[in-house]
Parts: sequence; structure tokens; C-alpha cells
Amino acid sequence: MGRMTTLARSIALLGLGAVFGGCAAKQAPPVQHYALGMSRAEYRDYAGAKASPCDAEPRWFQDELTAVNGLLARFIKETEQALDPKALEHPKQLALLEEGLRTLPPVLKVHEANLRALSSCGFRRSGAFPDLAQRGAALLTESKERMALGPQIQAAAALREAQKQWREQGPAREAKAKETWCPKPSKVGQPDLYFARQSPEGRTEWFFCDGHVVEKSGDAEPALLSPEGLSKADRRRVQAKKYLEAAQAYPAEEMDREPSAATLQKPAASESGSATGSEP
Repeated sequence: MGRMTTLARSIALLGLGAVFGGCAAKQAPPVQHYALGMSRAEYRDYAGAKASPCDAEPRWFQDELTAVNGLLARFIKETEQALDPKALEHPKQLALLEEGLRTLPPVLKVHEANLRALSSCGFRRSGAFPDLAQRGAALLTESKERMALGPQIQAAAALREAQKQWREQGPAREAKAKETWCPKPSKVGQPDLYFARQSPEGRTEWFFCDGHVVEKSGDAEPALLSPEGLSKADRRRVQAKKYLEAAQAYPAEEMDREPSAATLQKPAASESGSATGSEP
């Protein structure tokens, strides 16, 4: 009798083990948390865990698809102006697009697999699932198209950094050119041109060792600007024509200009700065 009881208990325990083992095999994968900008989403990688969302609680799966769809929709909306340098939100949206380029691809892969798996689930036609599937497919396509702008994103970021450095290092380039090319002491009336710069707004300036500057804005004629405090004798030494001629003769390729997409494609040019001038 005792042996029969022990055998019955063993069989019962084996049966319970099989039941609980089956439940464990269908246990949902762990929730993954993803953040992009100000957006947040929770989802599960069913394919990565060799599981099926069809075995999951439909309400949970619906919430996960909704969350990722919402994140992708915000990503697409908030990166519309990322490649328009004149747009008010350009810097912020470009930064978000760059962040998405780095971190979003794995999420897109999982979301695509989950939507594909949904087509095999018995609840695929119930509740919000048909709309979630249709909207998710469209958002995936649009997100991938936006992500395909990666090379342009990187080029824009490199250009933005180069332009920032150009602005910040401008005074140092001018000072170095003056130190290199100007005689000591400089002579008033001697049109020694040591540096020329063109601003993004189109204003061009040619700098001379004696403090004179030739300035040209847009289509206006260039004009000679004299430093303050010149004596009458010094003013008599200044011949405006020679300064204007020196400015006109300055090599265009040595002009200090803000970097552009075209110039970044070329080998780095030699530093701006040249000694040009003529004897009075």
C-alpha cells in the first residue's frame, strides 16, 4: 500500500512539473525600455527570445505595439526640419535624427518582427490590432526612409562643426597672419595686405598692416576705412587707389571664408594669409 502511494505521488509531481514547464516555456520575454529624445516606449523582443506574441496576453502586446508606433510617429514628426539649415528647429531636430541613427535600428528590427508575427495570431483581427498593424507598417517604412538620410546627416554635422570652429578661430587666424606678414614697425601709407575675410552675409574685408581696411558689402563699391587718430601728415601719405588695387589683386583662393559642403570635400587648403602690397 505504501509503495502504491509513493508511486502515485511521483506521477502527480511529474504531471505538475510538465504543466509548470509548459507555462515557463510560454513565458513572455522581459520588457525592454527605450528612450529617444523625450519619447519613451516599452516593448518585448519575442523573436529574440524564441517566443511568440500569439502566446502573450493580447492586451500587453497591444500596448507594446501602440507605444512603439507612437514613438516612431513622434520621431518622424520631430525630424521633418532636420535637413533644413534655415528652419527654426533645425539644430534640435538634427540632433534627434543623429540620435535615432545611432540607437533606433534595433528597435525597428524588433518592431518589424513583432508586426510580422501578429499576422499569425488568432486575435490579429480583433480590437485595435488591424489598425496597429497597418499604421505600424507605414511608420516603419517612413522611419527607414528618414534613417536612410544618414550620410547627409553626418555631412551636415561635420559642416556645422567646421563652421563653428571657423567662427571661433577667426581672430587667431587673423592675428597669426598679421604676425607673419606685417613688417615691424608698419608704415602708414604702405598698403601691405596681410589678411582678407568674407563673412557668410557677403561682406568682404581686406586688412592692411597700417590699420587700414578695405570693405565691400554686397554689390556696393569697395571703400577704404582709415584707423582713428591719424595725423594730417599720415593722411597725406595714404593713397586710397593703391589700397583698393591691392584688395582687388588679393588671390581669391586665399580669402578666409566660412566652410561649405563643397570645400569640405576638397583637401585642406593652406592657411589664409598673404603678403601683398606695393611701394608708395
